[in-house]
Amino acid sequence: MNELLTRRQVVAGLGLLGLGMLTGCDSSNGLSYKYGKDLSDEILGRTFKLKDTAGNVKTLSSFRGMMPMVFFGFTQCPAVCPTALARAVQAKKLMGPDGDRLQVIFITLDPERDTPKVLDAYVKAFDPSFVALYGSLEETAATAKEFKVFYEKIPSGSTYTLSHTATSFVYDTRGVLRLGLSPSLSAKQCADDLLTVMSVC
Repeated sequence: MNELLTRRQVVAGLGLLGLGMLTGCDSSNGLSYKYGKDLSDEILGRTFKLKDTAGNVKTLSSFRGMMPMVFFGFTQCPAVCPTALARAVQAKKLMGPDGDRLQVIFITLDPERDTPKVLDAYVKAFDPSFVALYGSLEETAATAKEFKVFYEKIPSGSTYTLSHTATSFVYDTRGVLRLGLSPSLSAKQCADDLLTVMSVC
């Protein structure tokens, strides 16, 4: 009888623990980051709709259950973009097993030159799990505006380059925006804050 009661108490306790975890998961406050910017009060990127390199339409909800980290750039970017993606590779490794839930999403700001084939080869060269998204010029502009991302063409000889916002936007596994990582942060600093986001859900 005592053994049965003990088991019931354990089950009840686990149930309460589960409710507590769910409550924590639903909370949008209380996270403290060491290095990045808390974006929990911002509403960005909720309604974007772009295509991946296989032609499938993707939205933020397509990555539910993963921890999306969105970065805007272009494949001919000389330094900022490859540095950000290489840093994401390192941060993912530093996160250990939790890194498997980090979903890096590269959104091109240069759909005129970044074809699906070019994009796919570019991101996969960093990590096979990385996803690249693209849209029309109008869709690209709308998506950048939704994220408050600045970008502009700058003439360079017979061609052009792009100046753009270099923040990485991080969402939790439910699609709630949590964190902004600046390009000045190291992979270790990013990993520390990413693990903080991971602790939410």
